[in-house]
Amino acid sequence: MHVWPACLQRLETELPQDEVSMWLKPLQADRRDGGLVLYAPNAFVRDEVQSRFLERIRELVRHFDDGAEVVVDIGAPRRIAAAPANQALPARPAPAAVVEPFHGNVDPHYSFDNFVEGRSNQLARAAAWHAAQKPGERTHNPLLLYGGTGLGKTHLMFAAGNEMRRLNPAARVLYLRSNTFYDAFFRSLQEKTTDQFKRQFQKIDALLIDDIQFFAGKDRTQEEFFHTFNALFEGRQQIIMTCDRYPREVDGLEPRLKSRLGWGLSVAIDPPDFETRAQIVLSKARERGAVLPDEVAQLIAKKMRSNVRELEGAINKLTAQAGLLGRPVTMEFAQETLRDLWRAQQQAISIANIQKAVADYYGLQLREMLGKKRTRSLARPRQVAMALAKELTEHSLPEIGVAFDGRDHTTVLHACRQIRTLMESDGNLHEDWDKLIRKLSE
Repeated sequence: MHVWPACLQRLETELPQDEVSMWLKPLQADRRDGGLVLYAPNAFVRDEVQSRFLERIRELVRHFDDGAEVVVDIGAPRRIAAAPANQALPARPAPAAVVEPFHGNVDPHYSFDNFVEGRSNQLARAAAWHAAQKPGERTHNPLLLYGGTGLGKTHLMFAAGNEMRRLNPAARVLYLRSNTFYDAFFRSLQEKTTDQFKRQFQKIDALLIDDIQFFAGKDRTQEEFFHTFNALFEGRQQIIMTCDRYPREVDGLEPRLKSRLGWGLSVAIDPPDFETRAQIVLSKARERGAVLPDEVAQLIAKKMRSNVRELEGAINKLTAQAGLLGRPVTMEFAQETLRDLWRAQQQAISIANIQKAVADYYGLQLREMLGKKRTRSLARPRQVAMALAKELTEHSLPEIGVAFDGRDHTTVLHACRQIRTLMESDGNLHEDWDKLIRKLSE
């Protein structure tokens, strides 16, 4: 086995899959002067590999090929035909001078085809699809996808990037996490290479940047991203970003940056409903080659309510256990295998947590919200808390009533129906509900 495939295989067992896909799989290996050169598609990937993974890569290369040195550069391996024995090989240009296709680091495993669509993400999917079909169009540039962790924001971002590349193989699509932008910018300041840093963005057709909430409080980085954003926008280069909440709610983001982020289209992704969760479970199981009965998928969807990553965790545990023990996945086996996960889920979202979150959100004292007063300023948050308890926990209506100062189960049922009805006509209440769902699902 060649050295780099062997190293990569070992790293896949040590690192999270998304890190391997994002930073290591785009590397192309070549042997030079008895050593190993790993070519990165751009400076961001090179810098990230050098700072985070190079030391471990060198250990593995020494293990598989004692004495070999490793360097990371930009470009691609040079394929030179063998020269006659009496003819010297042509001098190899420096890697930075070699003109090669732009590979980017968009994970190819994410597409619109394997994204499970539901009411909670339908608009976001449509927006990402439109951005991919007509990148740079003002109606969806920039495109901001926001919502809690593990709801599919990055999946849609990657899907849009891959679709752009499918429609135009020459498209230069660059994906970055916000902390990678931050690290690369400050490295350029230290090394006095800020001009080179800025030139990276002049060469791309689309920038995909994840988790912009981490720019909060980093004034120099926000300043640089502000200018980068303006240059890309004026050049009609597509910008797609994600955030864990609506940017105007992020403390520490500069007002002018918040304003820029609102120039295009901002779309929320909410936690998936029951039907969507069940479809996600079946889809993820199929990807792993597992046979999952519908009733088991529905059971998992009922128990795991917060986000897609937790659903994936449940499926991984279930299918791994079934494979190791050689047992079919039945309802009984699922309940036995996932008991601890479900217990942890129930502890994470309790009625007490919901009550506190709602009281804090509306600026109320908890004892007031749970008390007997029926003023609108107290009754509506109380009903919201009851409806959330019914939505997010396994407790029965009588149990929820007891937790709300001993109220009757019919009071809880009325609250649930009332909130559902009001949300259809009251946009502010619907926004409150979505924000509380996201907060409780983090």
